[in-house]
Amino acid sequence: MLRREDNERVTRTGPGTPLGQLMRAYWQPVALVSEMPDERPVKAIRIMSEDLVLFRRDDGPGVAGEEPGRPVADGTGRPEAPAGTGAWGLVGRYCAHRGVDLSFGRRESGGLRCLYHGWLYGPDGRCLEQPAEPEHSSFAAKVRIPSYPCVERNGIVFAYLGTGDPPPFPAYDCFTAPEEYTFAFKGLWECNWLQGVEGGIDPSHVSFLHRFVGEDPREVYGQQFSEEVEGTGKKLSELVGASFRPDIEVESAGHGLRVLALRELTEDVRHVRITNLVFPNAFVVPFGNGKVFCQWHVPIDDESHYWFMILYDFEEVTDKETLLAQRLAEVSLPDYRPLRNRSNNWGFDPEEQRELTYTGMGLDINVHDQWAVESMGPVQDRTVERLGISDRAVTANRRLLLKAITSFESGNPVPGLPLDAQQAEELTGPLAIDTITPADGWEEAWRHRESERRARSPWARREVRGAQR
Repeated sequence: MLRREDNERVTRTGPGTPLGQLMRAYWQPVALVSEMPDERPVKAIRIMSEDLVLFRRDDGPGVAGEEPGRPVADGTGRPEAPAGTGAWGLVGRYCAHRGVDLSFGRRESGGLRCLYHGWLYGPDGRCLEQPAEPEHSSFAAKVRIPSYPCVERNGIVFAYLGTGDPPPFPAYDCFTAPEEYTFAFKGLWECNWLQGVEGGIDPSHVSFLHRFVGEDPREVYGQQFSEEVEGTGKKLSELVGASFRPDIEVESAGHGLRVLALRELTEDVRHVRITNLVFPNAFVVPFGNGKVFCQWHVPIDDESHYWFMILYDFEEVTDKETLLAQRLAEVSLPDYRPLRNRSNNWGFDPEEQRELTYTGMGLDINVHDQWAVESMGPVQDRTVERLGISDRAVTANRRLLLKAITSFESGNPVPGLPLDAQQAEELTGPLAIDTITPADGWEEAWRHRESERRARSPWARREVRGAQR
């Protein structure tokens, strides 16, 4: 359990909060590229209780009139990202003049023009034109709205909402994979962001939440649990369901935490599942043979959040059309809210629970995870929970998060935040795998399997870095 003040400290992300300041120091996903329509790529964004507008610039990369690579001070002490970093703008949602909504604005001259009185804002937040003011007026030069640098990576627009220069992107697989080997999506969960992250780094829940009481018919999202595990003749859902008491080990890593779940299948055979916390609000998990995904849980406010995912395949080009159809069948647009949600009891069917799935909530494991974390309430009260040995990853993450908040407040380094390009290059992987190994020598065996997978890959780094115990 946590003290009430600590529970507040690790869940509240609004402007000025200690955790909010920490999370703003990392690049955060703000939108899918696919949700920005070509006819009008402008969208209202709410992130960490801050209202913004994302738009694709109509003048291409760079900022018109600026010297390439030259940072521009914005009055907050944060220099702008160098010109040429991307074709996206992210600015405050409300016009500084009379407070109207800029998400309805017109894209002009690389910026947004307010519909009310024609004030034009550049992607750096500066007011460039005030048509109704006298021609000789210098008033526009005194007006600026919030603005944040944006970069597009494998189907997701990321933004840096912190102070100072943006950090370089780590060399994680999800960022270095060629676009054709990836797939990006998002979903709305109506609960605090930390509940989503803690669900993703909890390795013991898969033995129950995602099991079947009948034959597993899945060919949709979650198929990693219905694939046969090499050398066993059994599906992963069967293996983890039968072996429901894994040995869980948690290791510190440059990216955050590495979580190892070890299941003894026989005296000679062990199932090894390795997942990762990518600090502060993402995790990396295996997704069937040859596939892995990184998933961020990004606060909208303290009682709701979006998860953003980049799936990457080490060996095959992804079938984006099929994957997109599978995911769109489970959500309503434009908010990406799951069709199964609290308002309809997540589609709970008691007959299905008796005959087919452990949850009675359909075949999509994402819904199972969603139910688990949403059912705790908008913000889980961690002062009354009772954690055990199997919760090692959850408790390790909370200790790390509290320590990092204090460290960041003191100006000291925090996990997964590279200070320069060299440190970014050292943040690789993270390694995530589901495999069967001999009971003896399993540490070397899983690393060898990972090396083999990367050797077969047309794009992955060959070295298995950061895997030493």
